[in-house]
Amino acid sequence: MSDVFITSTGSFLPNKAISNDEMEDYLGRIHGKDSRAKNRVLNQNGIKTRYYAIDKDQRSTHSNAQLAVGAVNNAIQKSSLRTTDVELLCTGTTQADLPIPGFASMVHAGLDFNRCEVANFQSVCASGIMALKNAYAQIKCDEKENAVCVGSELASRLFKASRFEAQGVKDLPFNAEFLRWMLSDGAGAFVLQNKKNENGISLKIDWIDLKSHANEFPVCMYTGKTDNKNEEERTWLDYPSYEEASKAGAINLQQDTRLLDKVIKTGVAHYFDLIDQGKINTSEIDWLCCHYSSEMFKDPIKELMLKGGGEIADNKWFSNLTSKGNTGSASIFIMLDELMHSGSLKPGNKILCMVPESGRFITSFMQLTVVGNSDTTTKRYPLRKIESPELVINNTETSEWLIRNLTQVWIDFESALLKVPVLAKIQDGTLSLSDYKLLLTDLRQQVIDGSQWISRAASNIDIELFELRSAFIKHTAAEHKDYQMLERNYVALGEDLEVIQNGEKNIGTVSLTSFMFQQASKPNPIDLLGSMFIIEGIGKRLAGYWGKMIKDQLNLKDEQVSFFTYHGVADENHFHNLEEALNHPEMNMIVAEKIVKTAKITAKLYTMQLNELGNY
Repeated sequence: MSDVFITSTGSFLPNKAISNDEMEDYLGRIHGKDSRAKNRVLNQNGIKTRYYAIDKDQRSTHSNAQLAVGAVNNAIQKSSLRTTDVELLCTGTTQADLPIPGFASMVHAGLDFNRCEVANFQSVCASGIMALKNAYAQIKCDEKENAVCVGSELASRLFKASRFEAQGVKDLPFNAEFLRWMLSDGAGAFVLQNKKNENGISLKIDWIDLKSHANEFPVCMYTGKTDNKNEEERTWLDYPSYEEASKAGAINLQQDTRLLDKVIKTGVAHYFDLIDQGKINTSEIDWLCCHYSSEMFKDPIKELMLKGGGEIADNKWFSNLTSKGNTGSASIFIMLDELMHSGSLKPGNKILCMVPESGRFITSFMQLTVVGNSDTTTKRYPLRKIESPELVINNTETSEWLIRNLTQVWIDFESALLKVPVLAKIQDGTLSLSDYKLLLTDLRQQVIDGSQWISRAASNIDIELFELRSAFIKHTAAEHKDYQMLERNYVALGEDLEVIQNGEKNIGTVSLTSFMFQQASKPNPIDLLGSMFIIEGIGKRLAGYWGKMIKDQLNLKDEQVSFFTYHGVADENHFHNLEEALNHPEMNMIVAEKIVKTAKITAKLYTMQLNELGNY
């Protein structure tokens, strides 16, 4: 049995925050009239701002799946887990974009994941906890090593004024209108792994406990029927047509507000059951993340806890309901994402999460323990202006064209590099030691081939082009030393030399080196000067910059990062060799165009190599 850790959290809240005064501008006024219930409901729930995935014309700006994808990408970006390594995707939502297929499939389709297992949970607020419990159980029993969980909601489009106007209603029943001012849109996601983060904190999942009370209570929050009194009542699919179901109000989302106090009592009763079982020790709880739909429910919950002897001090309660809104199944994810990055958590802290659901009464609890090092702070480094390494060559019409076009190739290349996950982590200060070791391992396989394709290219250059052949040979000598330096860095990290020497080329490296050898085997492969521009440009402009950031955030020694820092100095001289070659008197537009094309291809393949770290 493995421990299970939440190693990263993320959220996605669409568009801008919407104030109370703006709500009807987005949801629409039914028959042009302001709501009479709005202020009453808002005064009770205490929500000040929320987010909608619709605009003021009630047109959707996102799908529910897109909200979920945004949250997952946000969590993955902060994680050491690569998208291609995700083994399980679990989703929870109240209502997906499509009745068929499942929501998890639609979210998976929008992500840069490989084939993986998916699990789909549809309920109301507790569906996110259901998804989380599934992922937790699979990692706990060693079925999986990692998983991604997401809770996502897009409630706003259910409440468009046009929907109710089409039903011919003059005034909405309170059970339907109540939820218009309660629910909003958003998504939150967790990365779960069987090991904690190398740097910073993780949240160890101690346990998750979920109970359905549907055998005891009638439906409370529902859509698909017109009331909750008659268990035998036909549902929306039993009407002769969808139009008739709609006109009857059978597809409106409704809530029987008279039952809400029972949800509170049922949730607190479950809380005391867990205390009796020894799962909860109130004296150990440092934070309580309680998902309640309205601020008015907080005091009754606290009062019941106090009466039973299980009070948790008010300063330990954490909620972002007032600023983020009630996002149903996503709420606990969005809440923990904010708490995780608040700087308030300390190793050893215990977090109790409470998520009740009013659909037909589900109560759920989860306990987390903060582990790791809270003193390890991530340092986001300022982005430098993107600019091409300067080429100093003779001023001719051809050289001017060549410099302009190589400059644009470089700008496109460096812009693309900013989106590469491992480089984004370096820039964000979130690189882990294992990330760095993987980077060294995969780069070594490409670097060791470098001197070989350059040597081959030199041997295929005619003696009449002696200066060009000389430039390639000088480059070969430099490349030959590079892989040895890289290996020494790897060993200085405490790793076995044989591991990196026996490493496999990732699929990007295979593509890059295959192209290089193919070009180098052609007669007079002068176009490879374009490749040298990209590779030497990385050394001159980027390698030393990356090396300083890596050394700083991982607290490494010079001998552990010298492969990068050396190039920041040495490649200045290498670049002069390239400039001499580009100044050759045989340079003409035909050759220049080939050089630019080869530079473009090399830039694309080098980016691919870094994107495919670990993908063999």
